Amino acid sequence: MLLVECSKIKKYFGDRLILEVDDLKIYSGNCIGIVGANGAGKTTLINILSKRLEPDEGFVKLYKKAGYISQLDSPDNKSLSSETASKFGVKTSWDETMSGGEKTKFKVAAVLEEGNMIIFADEPTSNMDMESIGLMEESFEDYAGTLIVISHDRSFLDKLCNRILEIENGKIKMYNGNYTDYYRQKMEERTRAQFEYEEYVKEKRRLEGVIHKLRQKEQSIKGPPKRMGNSEARLHKMGGQKAKLNYDKTIKNVRKRIEHLEVKERPKDEKKIRLDILESGKSYSKILIEGKNISKSFDDKVIFENADFVIENGAKIALIGPNGCGKSTLVKMIMENHDGIKISQTAKIGYFSQNLNILKGNLSIIENVMEKSIYPEEFARLFLGRLLFRGESVYKKVNVLSGGELVKVSFAKIFLQDINMLILDEPTNYLDIASLEVIEEALKEYDRTLLFVSHDRHFIKSVANQIMTIENKKIKLFRGSYEEYLDRKNNVGSYNNQTKEEQIIVLKNRLSEVIGRLSAPSKNDDIEELDREYKKILEELKKLDL
Repeated sequence: MLLVECSKIKKYFGDRLILEVDDLKIYSGNCIGIVGANGAGKTTLINILSKRLEPDEGFVKLYKKAGYISQLDSPDNKSLSSETASKFGVKTSWDETMSGGEKTKFKVAAVLEEGNMIIFADEPTSNMDMESIGLMEESFEDYAGTLIVISHDRSFLDKLCNRILEIENGKIKMYNGNYTDYYRQKMEERTRAQFEYEEYVKEKRRLEGVIHKLRQKEQSIKGPPKRMGNSEARLHKMGGQKAKLNYDKTIKNVRKRIEHLEVKERPKDEKKIRLDILESGKSYSKILIEGKNISKSFDDKVIFENADFVIENGAKIALIGPNGCGKSTLVKMIMENHDGIKISQTAKIGYFSQNLNILKGNLSIIENVMEKSIYPEEFARLFLGRLLFRGESVYKKVNVLSGGELVKVSFAKIFLQDINMLILDEPTNYLDIASLEVIEEALKEYDRTLLFVSHDRHFIKSVANQIMTIENKKIKLFRGSYEEYLDRKNNVGSYNNQTKEEQIIVLKNRLSEVIGRLSAPSKNDDIEELDREYKKILEELKKLDL
């Protein structure tokens, strides 16, 4: 069933053409993810498709009732049934005092309860913790209508979408599959474009070489010898002129072949970001930050109670947990050197805060970044270029930038300073996927210590090698990847449901494995961690009266 149809759409901001859509039809049964760089026109497109914004040219037809989830606007439906409110963990009535995550959940719940055949959603995962994102994914999976969603959450797009609509340079292109499928197709397109460009250049050079050789042959045609008679000289000259005419004719034909070659543009060369980090700034302390018996409360709400934690040199730690559990509080306590927290004297910390207060609005992008950079301006420009600040745009004043642009400039400024540890509080908010991938790439190459707060599962999987959580007013550290953490968490859940005899069997099997690895460790084994696990298993077995 055709739900949305548009043709010959054009939308201008001032005299700049921001969006041009020749033809687009959306049918029922699809979940379409809209992707593109910050400022590409994603929100403009869904506002036009949902009839919230009129195009300057062309027409849009919306054939069925549609709901809209906006980042900023209040929902049209400001009351929920008690059942829906309970499912989403929100109040039954809209309340402006709700947190950002609660407001987003309310909007999602409200639009689903309306029974619309189409839902337009603009960044619905913003301000949401992972548990809430999971609940939203389940709700949208059960939704029988058509979803058109803007999101930078790649895991979200992978889970839900069967088509991806990309906006680039004001034009749209539709890809079949989820985000991973789209990314694979984009890489294949880039590879094919590079191959076609190289073949075009090769053929053009070959034909230019043919012309060069013909010119040489043409120039080598000699005039008649001096002692030759007039009649013979005329015949010789006529033969030479005929040969020259043939060469000229052949040259013209070759030139026409060059003109008729299908011109292939050179694909943009996206250079990898590799930092030659200065050894002089490196810390050789085993532990950079340690917290012992730390406590924190706000009025009657206790956040931490006699909690301990350790951040080892070289670790890349993702601090995760539901909204309100104390993640940002812990980060601020570290930065304020709170009682009970000890920071190594060799630690030089670069801190990314959500308030972006390290930028100076009256300075340009490049002036802000170079203010404390230990790297040359050439590298800073390369880094900014990968974050889509190219050419003259680096001279923009910071006070005219969008939220996503401010995040990128803040990250670049911190990253290029003389530091040996990064602490990032929600660095992925407001970023487009292309910029996210650049930052991921840079952090994966970063060989120093990293602590970051994020709800972006793909980002966590790509970067973290340890997971820190806040549970029951304590701080827990899992040494392993996010996938390993989830496996362990799921296994613990199934373990808790086992009988006493089954628990004993599982523990004994694991104990045997740990003892074996302790007696003959591989180069990848962490002996201290294995020893801790060995003692923990013994304690658990003891609790089971063995």
